Amino acid sequence: MSEERIGVYVCHCGSNISDMVDVEHVSAWAGEDLAEDGVVVSRDYQFMCSSLGQELIEDDIKEKGLNRVVVAACSPHLHEETFRGACDRAGLNPFLCEMVSIREQVSWVHTDRDIATAKAKAMIAGGVERVILHEPLEPLIVPIHPATLVVGAGIAGIQAALEIADSGHHVYLVERDSSIGGHMAQFDKTFPTLDCSACILTPKMVSAGNHANITLMTWSEVEQVDGYVGNFTVTVRKRARYINEDVCTGCGICIEKCPKSIVDDEFEAGLGFRKAIYRSFPQAVPKYPVIDTENCIYFQRGKCKACQIFCPTQPNSIDFEQQDEVVQFEVGNIILATGFDLFDCRRIPQYGYGRLANVFTSMEFERLCNAAGPTEGKVVMRDGVTPPKSVGIIHCVGSRDKHYNEHCSVICCMQSLKFAHLVKERTGAEVYNFYIDMRTAFKDYDEFYQKILGEGVHFVRGKVAEVTDAARLPGEDDKLIVQVEDTFIGNQRRILLDMVVLSAGLEPRHDSAETGHTFGISCSSNGWFIEKHPKLDPVSTMTEGVFIAGACQGPKDIPASVVQGAAASARVLARINQGQLALEPVRASVIEELCSGCRICNTMCPYNAILFLEDRMVTEINPALCQGCGTCVAACPSGAITGTQFSNEQVMAQIEGLLMLDFEGTPVVRLEPELVPA
Repeated sequence: MSEERIGVYVCHCGSNISDMVDVEHVSAWAGEDLAEDGVVVSRDYQFMCSSLGQELIEDDIKEKGLNRVVVAACSPHLHEETFRGACDRAGLNPFLCEMVSIREQVSWVHTDRDIATAKAKAMIAGGVERVILHEPLEPLIVPIHPATLVVGAGIAGIQAALEIADSGHHVYLVERDSSIGGHMAQFDKTFPTLDCSACILTPKMVSAGNHANITLMTWSEVEQVDGYVGNFTVTVRKRARYINEDVCTGCGICIEKCPKSIVDDEFEAGLGFRKAIYRSFPQAVPKYPVIDTENCIYFQRGKCKACQIFCPTQPNSIDFEQQDEVVQFEVGNIILATGFDLFDCRRIPQYGYGRLANVFTSMEFERLCNAAGPTEGKVVMRDGVTPPKSVGIIHCVGSRDKHYNEHCSVICCMQSLKFAHLVKERTGAEVYNFYIDMRTAFKDYDEFYQKILGEGVHFVRGKVAEVTDAARLPGEDDKLIVQVEDTFIGNQRRILLDMVVLSAGLEPRHDSAETGHTFGISCSSNGWFIEKHPKLDPVSTMTEGVFIAGACQGPKDIPASVVQGAAASARVLARINQGQLALEPVRASVIEELCSGCRICNTMCPYNAILFLEDRMVTEINPALCQGCGTCVAACPSGAITGTQFSNEQVMAQIEGLLMLDFEGTPVVRLEPELVPA
């Protein structure tokens, strides 16, 4: 008989578990049939995670002298900390608690009550066998460096940086473009209030650029991240601007005198021009220009230097010999706010973008409407002068489509309503919105929808099949024709238009997988960064010390991105103020005597926690960096890597417990292996 004193607690989880599992029977069975294994008390309760449920466990630990606890409830991912806390408050080492998931792994996946009940018994038996081998553990304490790295300076990254900087802590804000601001800097108006985007963004950009606690690093990229939560070492490459920032005044004469003009495919979405030395937009932060070496005449032909000749500063601000600079610094936490890419509308050829002149993307339309854009805010067709008399706006281009992206891009409906309003306001044209479903959740969004309805905008519910200029009927010449099924009237329609705007969906950054690898976090199957918990912890990741904010986690509008930036900074500030962090001691470790030095595990760790020591020819694991995922344990052919709380003995004991019952709930007769004569 076991010398351990184990308490088993089975949760009803309301009806989540008890509807499919006979919880009272399972609890009674554990108390009787597992007594030989050390179970001295077994209880069931409606909500074991409630305060009263936890007090039940605490009282038993104190009164019955329990030295092990097994809780059969929901996922350990949700409530392991809850029950470890209960053990800790009662004076029991929290790592002597084992959780068994009889909700996700039993009640939610079975339809036969008898089989579910038998499986719950088997899993509890496995938990009991396993918890006997648990050892008391102490958390790993690591100090937290007070500086923070924020990657990406769109609205989410700027908000996060300002929140931390305003609290008195230093922030390194790294942005790959030449200016901060992100996509929001390209927009004209924001929904539903129709605020000028630049008017509400620019003050924040200026604050971030001038803040004493923010080191702004634009035209820069993070190359490498080493270390672990509280103690990251970050290597950043600052690309050469070919501008001496110490003396440049940002007067713009160099831009004015540059003879090379090229199409601006980035900020102006291909509708405008910029020089080879340029500033993305007038309110750019920082104010310094950057030289595009691929188009600069001097870098291509070895002569010109007009920018340098006309630069009025002394000494001259133009430095053609400038080199990339590699900078290294220490931070305690990291916030990723790397944003999104827009869907490339050329991927849906039947909508005609790139082939039909007056089919525009949503970003092109944003630039058309912008007073600082290529048409100074005039909504005109591709010829640059003719205002349209009829405009069609197609929702969900590249979104909610199994051929491209199945997810909803969140912003398309409201963005398209905003476009409809701007067209009406500036041209008085007839406007058609082609939509699948109208999604106007959140504050004042539906009121905005009603306002647009009142402005006389036409709404056609149905997925557009084609945008063409192929006339089939009289009067269709020189027009764009939208072929669509109107599901309200149940008929196909051909609607003649002068201009079509494609409301492009949001996609993960094209290099999100590489970025995730650099920072040791994962992407979902569709490329968005994975949060720790989609509902309860949407800004944390599975890597301690790395947080995410904004559209890099999934499609978001501006208010949601700002909220996430603030939330991520709040999580970072809490850690900085603590000064140190207690890490869970469930980590992998290497038994040096067994390590063959094969290095198979070296490249498999998703958290870069494994080092190979050349002098001793063995592998070593950084316990602060390790997240206890077990990948290296499974990969090691020598069995030289073991996981705390997941040793071979513990796993085998759990399997023994699981196999003690058959599906009828009958104890399995254990056969001893036959002895083979020598």
